[in-house]
Amino acid sequence: MLNKATQHRYLAGIVTLVAIGILGVSATRKERHQPTAAADKPNIIYILTDDMGYGDLSCLNKESKITTPVMDKLAKEGVVFTDAHSNSAVCTPTRYGILTGRYAFRSSLKKGVLNGYSPALIEPGRVTVASFLKDNGYQTACIGKWHLGLGWQRTDPSRPIFNNSKSPDTADNVNYALPLTDGPANHGFDYSYILPASLDMNPYCYVENNKTVNAPTAFTPGKSSERGVFWRGGNMSPDFDFFKVLPHFIDKSVTYINEHSTAKKGSPFFLYLPLPAPHTPWMPVAEYEKASKAGKYGDYVAEVDKMIGKVVAALEKNGLAENTLIIVTSDNGSDWKPEDIEKTQHHANYIYKGRKADIYESGHRIPFIARWPAKIPAGSVSSQTMCTTDLLGTVAAIVNKPLPAHAGEDSYNMLDAFVKPASNKPIREATIHHSIDGFFAIRKGNWKLTTQLGSGGFSTPKVIEPQPGEAPGTLYDLSKDPTEQNNVYKEHPEVVKELTALLEQYRKQGYSRPMK
Repeated sequence: MLNKATQHRYLAGIVTLVAIGILGVSATRKERHQPTAAADKPNIIYILTDDMGYGDLSCLNKESKITTPVMDKLAKEGVVFTDAHSNSAVCTPTRYGILTGRYAFRSSLKKGVLNGYSPALIEPGRVTVASFLKDNGYQTACIGKWHLGLGWQRTDPSRPIFNNSKSPDTADNVNYALPLTDGPANHGFDYSYILPASLDMNPYCYVENNKTVNAPTAFTPGKSSERGVFWRGGNMSPDFDFFKVLPHFIDKSVTYINEHSTAKKGSPFFLYLPLPAPHTPWMPVAEYEKASKAGKYGDYVAEVDKMIGKVVAALEKNGLAENTLIIVTSDNGSDWKPEDIEKTQHHANYIYKGRKADIYESGHRIPFIARWPAKIPAGSVSSQTMCTTDLLGTVAAIVNKPLPAHAGEDSYNMLDAFVKPASNKPIREATIHHSIDGFFAIRKGNWKLTTQLGSGGFSTPKVIEPQPGEAPGTLYDLSKDPTEQNNVYKEHPEVVKELTALLEQYRKQGYSRPMK
């Protein structure tokens, strides 16, 4: 059972959804005008925030110490998914899952994340959302944080990229004058303007269409001055400004939308917009200082909200809003510590247990909002369990084309959950979650099984060895225990057996969605 404080936060969130009119489809809402034939291929903008928690949004958490009017408005005009999850609890594997429709544990990355000089993770020739849409008449663009590895070319091919001369993360054998041998252009993107990895990982530079914009010939010793104001030492472009990265990507995105609306009216576009915020370093521009009651982190979320508003405004200015599917979500939960909650009374991950990187709900339960006025009923809520791997299967349904054989192995078609959100019939059979240390969980219906004890992530204890007679894993009924307090593993051996077998089946057979 939930304690009284947690019950209050949980019920407050439901009240908030009701208050802004997004709990179910209102019988009195305005009828949407019928989409034109062009609505068969809408523009698609996928905005992936970095480390933003479910409880950060004021439309999802009445007690949030951050006001998010732009995302609240998108929620009111579209659909909110209350049971959405990232396939992993950290950056790189989630991004792999989004673009490939495939759980990242099937790739070469079994735990952890990549750095800015890691080789490319997406396998050559693998179908991605971008390549699939490109093959079906879309212009495709990636603007923002990549963090999926890149094909840097070495100055001396006989030596490794790293010599560890300045720091373990610093490369001294990269020829930045040469184009990347692997980057967004190799995975279906017509245009790309990216940061190689997280904003706290070098190299601190921009890469446009697989070419470095300004070589990172300078060096930063890194910074760790206060909670959240942190980046690692390493290579940096002489003109790189941490404060300007988020606004810079937004400006590039607005330019892309403006140019598309004039020069490329004949074809729809897919814009993958993975923002670098509110991941560390928490560095909101001066305009947003004290914009929240959740410190620098909250101020950064407030800036993210405002920046998303500029993208929405560009759509409206160019007459593209009606037939554009815009999705706003996060790559994992917030990296919000217990001491952060104590200091600010802000629950970035709402009522859920743990934080980013964990196998607990806070590691992978994410905010997920979608607006598409031509198709999605305004003021909707979907309780469908859905995963970030589902983008590929869903866009295939949108363009009414089958996925190629062996593509999107873990990607379900969730289109009905978008356009018929009142339907409660489950679409996914089950969903796998994965922590930074490689812990597994599987969710089916209300049941969530984890195969080990401990967080498997950032929360302590990371690993718990079961005592004699103690359950070796956890089983929670999330309908009764969303905060994962009451482990009923030993009380329901039949459920444990079923989910353990299903997890093993999914892992061994190489796919989890129905394959025709």
